[in-house]
Amino acid sequence: MNNPLYLALDFPDAKHTNEFLAEHELTNIPVKIGMQLFYREGPKLVEKLKNEGYSIFLDLKLHDIPNTVKEAMKNLAGLGVELVNVHAAGGKRMMEAAREGLEAGTSSGQQRPYLIGVTQLTSTDENMLHDELGIQWGLNETIVHYAKLSHSAGADGVVCSVHEVPVIKEACGTSFLTVTPGIRFQNDSADDQKRVATPELARELGSDAIVMGRSITKAQNPKYAYEQAVKEWNHE
Repeated sequence: MNNPLYLALDFPDAKHTNEFLAEHELTNIPVKIGMQLFYREGPKLVEKLKNEGYSIFLDLKLHDIPNTVKEAMKNLAGLGVELVNVHAAGGKRMMEAAREGLEAGTSSGQQRPYLIGVTQLTSTDENMLHDELGIQWGLNETIVHYAKLSHSAGADGVVCSVHEVPVIKEACGTSFLTVTPGIRFQNDSADDQKRVATPELARELGSDAIVMGRSITKAQNPKYAYEQAVKEWNHE
């Protein structure tokens, strides 16, 4: 993984997605396709963008019984995406099954998609963790526990907040990947995410990949915003 900045394609359908990318000349860049778009368009859009040179983070956060996740991952592996994820809360056996599915579904000579565990959503804070999810550990303790569980299950890394990257690297090793959403420019609104950071801070704290969405897609000049984000991320 070469420190990608994934642009979150949080659009309602393929038409809006293709129009946005074409209008703003955002070609051959890393992109993230989430539930909203994938559930509308399915594998065809993934295949189209892949053929056009986009590297893809398929953000579906699978969370089900091990065999179901394994069979789903077999199918997703065939799409040739770079990155897929599961909820670490699904447990060690589920994550092991996810990796087994990816390995079984990846064609000979092809790169297996990286498997990433979701520790906690960036919309989660201490109050939600305790009052709604019933987890009495602190947020950082919970996230490190899920990161260790992901590592022991054979995952390649985790999705986490920028602020948790140093403790995860300490607990799981520097080669364990950290993919960090919730990235905003300094003056942007945090919207519905609680644990946010800038591209520059993400790099300083050791993130291996970042995800940006509305700060770019809702900008007055998205291409300029994307280029500025890349400069910040790369410390240019």
